[in-house]
Amino acid sequence: MPTYVYCEVREDGSDGDRFEVVQRMSDPPLTEHPETGRPVRRVFQPPNLGLKHTPGQEKRLTDPAYQASKGFTRYEKDGAGRYVKTAGREGPSSFPGG
Repeated sequence: MPTYVYCEVREDGSDGDRFEVVQRMSDPPLTEHPETGRPVRRVFQPPNLGLKHTPGQEKRLTDPAYQASKGFTRYEKDGAGRYVKTAGREGPSSFPGG
């Protein structure tokens, strides 16, 4: 179940203390603090996707042999401004850069 962030709404309309509540997505948003009864509103937060990789994972994922084994074709720009194939079976061996 997701964790939602709420904040108390003060009498002047400004934000008060924040707190977190674990709720089902189908549950309606809270309208009052569960302990104090003060009015609250849900605060929208960016999702926590956990996309960080360890250095070892990043090295493996960017390895041309690994990328080729997954069906990708990889090109790298050489000193002359051309793109040269470094991994993969399909596509031209090189092409001019722009």
